[in-house]
Amino acid sequence: MAKRKSVFLHSPELERFSYPDTSPFKTNRAGLTRKTVYNMGLLSGEGRSEIAPVKATRVDLEQFHKPYYLDAIMAAEKGDLTPAAFAMGLGTADCPVFKGMYDYAALASGSTITGARLILSGEADIAFNPSGGFHHAFQDRAAGFCYVNDIVLGALVLAEAGRRVAFLDLDVHHCDGVQAAFYDRPDILTLSLHETGRSLFPGTGFENDTGVGAGIGFSVNIPLPVGTYDAAYKTAFSEVAMPLLKAYNPDVLMIELGMDTLAGDPMAHFHLTNNVIADILEELVNLNKPILATGGGGYNVENTVRAWALLWSTMCGEHTEDLSIGMGGVMLASTEWAGGLRDRVLLTDAGRRGDVDTEVRRVIAEIQSKVFPLYGLK
Repeated sequence: MAKRKSVFLHSPELERFSYPDTSPFKTNRAGLTRKTVYNMGLLSGEGRSEIAPVKATRVDLEQFHKPYYLDAIMAAEKGDLTPAAFAMGLGTADCPVFKGMYDYAALASGSTITGARLILSGEADIAFNPSGGFHHAFQDRAAGFCYVNDIVLGALVLAEAGRRVAFLDLDVHHCDGVQAAFYDRPDILTLSLHETGRSLFPGTGFENDTGVGAGIGFSVNIPLPVGTYDAAYKTAFSEVAMPLLKAYNPDVLMIELGMDTLAGDPMAHFHLTNNVIADILEELVNLNKPILATGGGGYNVENTVRAWALLWSTMCGEHTEDLSIGMGGVMLASTEWAGGLRDRVLLTDAGRRGDVDTEVRRVIAEIQSKVFPLYGLK
């Protein structure tokens, strides 16, 4: 069987831009990931390639975003930050104004759009944009480090070509911008595993949020408690997400691979290793559907880069079972990474584990009761 065509989407142009130094969001993660997988020989060979993205045009961006909002981004960058622009989330602590912000947003979102078009043309079976995953942006509002919603734009390209799309969000934060965009649509399934909004931004994405009108049952939220660990996370995925994905049977699977789920991330409260995400991704790859994957959150840069390198190797079909060392114990510039991607196993406090398990079981039962019958599942 021919190896699937896996495309890594990146350009040195993306490395020209950065949020202010005070921002936790570091755009250099994508370039560091690219350097890592290149040093490991994972950007060439059978079935693997690297492609520079095409910057999103104004027409592309207006497929979702309001013209006056895009104008406000451009004006703010030039020093014209009006009260109306501030009300649209611009110039806030999480969405600061910085030089090149419009061009960066257009190029990062263009990378996801490029991936969608490569899948439609058959040039890619799997495309990965580590600079994407801006799932908090709304039509006319920035939030959570997100100015332009590349996930929505990529999904629209696929849906308008007649493809049935499932979006699986594995970032620790709920994908409120994506959910809002598709809350009444039955042709785009939005499925999110995230830390509960009771303890984390943006405070949304509860298990009873399942869509409206024709979209009822096509927004599925799996809010998980503080301290969620690998086995509990995998249980939620296996007992809720995977059955729904199989029942929905999409033509294309979009995945957000935010690594703020990892233990020690300064912006969230999960206790995961990258092993569980790699194992889940391997299951998804084995569904043999076209995959458009993006980055997302991840505020411990070293752990995020190593995890994305592991996940890219998984998307390339490389065997990763034996790639295990201590977390953070590798040099990012090393070319000798034969065993440096997988995290060590973490132990979870027994008392907290019981509380986590109880809450996860409750959430699973609630979703299975409310949503599963809509898909003919028991």
